[in-house]
Amino acid sequence: MTSPTTMDDREPDHEASFTAGEYDAMLNVVRTAAALLDQLDGLLRPYGLGTTQYNVLRILRIAEPDGFCRNALRDRMLSRMPDMTRLLDRMEEMGLVTRERDDEDRRMVTTRITDAGRRLVDELEGPVIELYQGRFGRLSPDEVGTLTQLLRRVREGG
Repeated sequence: MTSPTTMDDREPDHEASFTAGEYDAMLNVVRTAAALLDQLDGLLRPYGLGTTQYNVLRILRIAEPDGFCRNALRDRMLSRMPDMTRLLDRMEEMGLVTRERDDEDRRMVTTRITDAGRRLVDELEGPVIELYQGRFGRLSPDEVGTLTQLLRRVREGG
């Protein structure tokens, strides 16, 4: 007797309107991204951060000392962030970022990383690098480069 299959166990229908190879590639990209983000989330959780907050800190560290307005920050995020204001509110309450309203244009609010935010993202840099070296270390540098180029081509193809 065979065991029941789940959606993940079944082979794609080769008669479908898409090719089995393209479907398999898409599933593997999604599964890989989920696995990498889950592992990163597990690393960040003890520090009271999520992956989105970590991404904000990395972006703001690069933007020093100028910082970014909310929309410029949102546009640089890895994933869509519909409510950037609330995220920044929470991060400001945590002491990780500061926001300052422009004197001339009151609509412009610049967000900057605080010393505490910088220390935290600096402290996490080594463990994050180790995490991804552990995953991508199975590939040669040439394979990592090829993978990066291929994924860019897929993204740019839309």
